[in-house]
Amino acid sequence: MKTVAIIGAGAAGCFCAAELRRMAPDVAVTVFEAGPRPMAKLAITGGGRCNLTNDFEGIRSLSDAYPRGERVMKRALKAFSNDDTIRWFTERGVPCTLQEDHCWFPCSQDAMDVVRCLLSAMDGADIRLGTPVSSIKELQDSFDYVVVTTGGMSRGASMFEGLDLEIVPPVPSLFTLNIPDKSLTALMGLVVDASISIPGTAFKADGPLLITDWGVSGPATLKLSSYAARYLAECQYKASVAINWLDRSENEVREMLKESASHNPQKQISNTPLLQQRLWEHIISKAGLRRDIRWAELGSKGLNRLTAVLTQDSYPVSGKGKFKEEFVTAGGIGLSNIDLSTLESKKYPGLLFAGEVLDIDAITGGFNLQAAWSTGYVCAHSILNSL
Repeated sequence: MKTVAIIGAGAAGCFCAAELRRMAPDVAVTVFEAGPRPMAKLAITGGGRCNLTNDFEGIRSLSDAYPRGERVMKRALKAFSNDDTIRWFTERGVPCTLQEDHCWFPCSQDAMDVVRCLLSAMDGADIRLGTPVSSIKELQDSFDYVVVTTGGMSRGASMFEGLDLEIVPPVPSLFTLNIPDKSLTALMGLVVDASISIPGTAFKADGPLLITDWGVSGPATLKLSSYAARYLAECQYKASVAINWLDRSENEVREMLKESASHNPQKQISNTPLLQQRLWEHIISKAGLRRDIRWAELGSKGLNRLTAVLTQDSYPVSGKGKFKEEFVTAGGIGLSNIDLSTLESKKYPGLLFAGEVLDIDAITGGFNLQAAWSTGYVCAHSILNSL
């Protein structure tokens, strides 16, 4: 009887185990998990609702969704796509629903339904909880195949000692930004569709932006943190960001302002907002304009200042916040170590990797879980094909 050890009972590891049990019930599968519960992170992801995947609409290039690992994900998604994910869970009693933001969730909005589904599909696997693995080399002596699915490598890197593997240093990804500007944080609770960028770089993201009591959050901020994860780490999270509150070009915004001035020459600018009232008043103040100024009094200099604040509103960043439900790590096992099609180590036959332990990570919106499903599937079927 062939034996498979899976290190880590997270989404990737459990999905790999489920596929092995489904396709080859005569293969002995043992799952080692250091924690007290399987899929503990999966149970709280998406605010406890479990964002299973995304419909990928609007994703022009996979690098837009996967800042690191695009080449692997291109192959993995061909093997097991987002449509396959929805079909797999639906067929096993977890019907799914697509939201307007392109995210797929269980219809029940309960992540535990996904956890229970995977546990049922893993039936017959030996799940050893509270059992950390200290050495992969030792485990390889006892099993025919070892699949590493330990998640982010902020901890547990010691198990790789004795193996000649390139490890990309891990850094946080998907986090909020601390902005020590009280005039901005006074607007906490406001959500606006905007774009946010890091001046002097190509890093930019758009989408809903949430103003918090510590700075900014929301999908736009989380995407930016993913794209700029390594850059921000190198800067020790001391940088600046520029917010385009209307997510439009400078020329478009200038024309919008001119049109508003043309239609409302005698009205006060503060009484004819282009954005939510509190935010609009904040922008007028940042532009150095009187609150009671009328459109007819704006002039070219005032128009330029207002345009600049609307399109390039700059703030200092003093650090990062933790977005616990979606915390992801960039870095891990370097992709140069593995066969991109099978996810097997080039140097160590029978050693495979899936999920976040690889140098693969994604923006928020179900893309990271899709990477777990797809890479877990590839590992399982790579083993099956070699039997």
